[in-house]
Amino acid sequence: MIETKLEDGTSVVARPLGLADRASLAEGYRRLSPESRYQRFWVRTGGVIGDKMLDRMLAGSVEEHGLWAVMDPTREFPGLGAASFWRSDEDGEEAEFSCTVLDEDQRRGVGTLLLAVLWLVAYRQGIRRFTGYTMPENTAAIRWMRDTGAEAEWDGYKVIFRWDLADLDKLPASSAAIALAERLAELSGELLEG
Repeated sequence: MIETKLEDGTSVVARPLGLADRASLAEGYRRLSPESRYQRFWVRTGGVIGDKMLDRMLAGSVEEHGLWAVMDPTREFPGLGAASFWRSDEDGEEAEFSCTVLDEDQRRGVGTLLLAVLWLVAYRQGIRRFTGYTMPENTAAIRWMRDTGAEAEWDGYKVIFRWDLADLDKLPASSAAIALAERLAELSGELLEG
């Protein structure tokens, strides 16, 4: 568990999620707007996440999968966002990264905090590259991924992003990359040595 503050000074906790968090994860999914649900999960279903998806998200070994959330313990529903990585079956040094932030908590640094946490957790597990995917109309996610140092390519259907976790010199001089570098520096001792 990590105690820190968001850019606006809000005290938050970042922690890994497990089987006991099933109901909270389902509630977080329900609270997403239909558009946010579509942009993250690429489905236009209602506000109920399926049991198979919950099982997949909450199971798996720590070496192969990480799922963390950022929470504000002062709120009735404390969840602000969650992110995960899944190690590739084909390349053990690569993992798929995904992130979801509740609509009302976007643009507060929650996604950048989650990226930094998972960056360090995955790096400790031997992962050196993150790959992320987004729809071409999700311009906010595209801008954030580029601004945090991901290289992008278009495959004709989706935008594919890749972060090099081993080379911080590749981070651009954007405010998002500076915030990411600051988070990585802040958390590195706790997550890499702990």
